[in-house]
Amino acid sequence: MVAVFVTLFGAPVRAQERVDVALVLAVDVSRSMSYEELRIQREGYAAAISSPQVVRAIGQGAYRRIAITLFEWAANVHANEIIGWTIIESQADADAVAAELLATRSFGERRTSISGAIHHATGLLETAPLLADRRVIDISGDGPNNQGVPVTEARDEAVAKGITINGLPMMTRDGFAQQFHIDDLDRYYTKCVIGGPGAFMVPVNDWDQFAEAVRRKLVMEIGEVEEAAPRVVPAQFILEEPYDCLIGEKIWQQRGWQFDDFDR
Repeated sequence: MVAVFVTLFGAPVRAQERVDVALVLAVDVSRSMSYEELRIQREGYAAAISSPQVVRAIGQGAYRRIAITLFEWAANVHANEIIGWTIIESQADADAVAAELLATRSFGERRTSISGAIHHATGLLETAPLLADRRVIDISGDGPNNQGVPVTEARDEAVAKGITINGLPMMTRDGFAQQFHIDDLDRYYTKCVIGGPGAFMVPVNDWDQFAEAVRRKLVMEIGEVEEAAPRVVPAQFILEEPYDCLIGEKIWQQRGWQFDDFDR
């Protein structure tokens, strides 16, 4: 008898079921983001996942199905699962996932541990009850790592296991604690966060772009190539001035005392 791992929506995940991509969506909910930004983020992921373009891209794969899971992260001890492992192979499946995302709201949590999010996502992929041709972590964030182990350590561990990490750096400046932001977050993600075969990142410069950026990013991760894509920066391996991947930790050491009660 085949074991079945039942979800509350979408298609059930069967043990050892084959999919084209196992995709972990790791979504930043650090307190530097306002309630309105958290709302836009949730709605953006729901709109992107249920878009006809994403469903069409899924249908063009070898198995015509993908598996996704989505969790929200902040500190390295905070990983809140919103969507457990779920198979998407139809518009109905995608709509069900979108409805589940919209059924609850996000809440901001303290600190920003990209490394913690990568570690948690890696664990989800390592224990996933399915077989995937590709394993991908899709991580969004509005600031650099400032808590937990260095982000490059977590990235390199995941890449060594054959996992690709793609990034969605949010270059917005509307939330609280703006002094923890860095102007070149897109470069930080390129140098310090993304990695693995075909890794890329898509920067979001305005919240109006968010849903569209997520949609295009998902289509690219699933495998379809679109024309007129937004600026996409692949992983770079060019000899140049070293980038300080501990910039977030250093900023926190310099300014974090101002937020002892807030504890971003």
